[in-house]
Amino acid sequence: MNSPKYLIHLVNLKAKERVKMKEHYLTVEGEKKLRAELEELKGSARDELAKRLRSAIQMGDLSENADYIKAKEDQGFLEGKIQELEYILSHSHIIEENGGHDIVELGATVTLQEIGYSPEVFFVVGTTEADPQNGRISNESPIGNAIIGKKAGEEVKVDTPTGEIQLKIIDVK
Repeated sequence: MNSPKYLIHLVNLKAKERVKMKEHYLTVEGEKKLRAELEELKGSARDELAKRLRSAIQMGDLSENADYIKAKEDQGFLEGKIQELEYILSHSHIIEENGGHDIVELGATVTLQEIGYSPEVFFVVGTTEADPQNGRISNESPIGNAIIGKKAGEEVKVDTPTGEIQLKIIDVK
């Protein structure tokens, strides 16, 4: 049976490989949020975890101490997340949000309409900041990928997990 430490290491390696394999695009706002999250993880989250570890160690026999094992697992995930955020921040490109886009690209605000539905407005961002329910679609999502490089007035077919849809690009800003 693999030890929790080995499994945490394996999870962290897979996360690092996944993160390093692609470029990261962030808005100025997204970069600020990631920096704040990183500061929180390196500060108070690490401090709280250190307290948990000290408390668990004081309980004695570590080999069967569930609190200690859980704290060590949490420490592995915390350190992995810190490394992931540091990598993203050091290897990211900042998206300009100045408007004035003629074609759909990162940083553009796009109004799309599916036939038979009301138009919807989306902001095209990198995968790190994607949040479709709040109008932020990734350039790598099926819709984002299909509309990149297109202009207002064009129609695109998009293969989605629920089937093919047809969208018209109403406006690009």
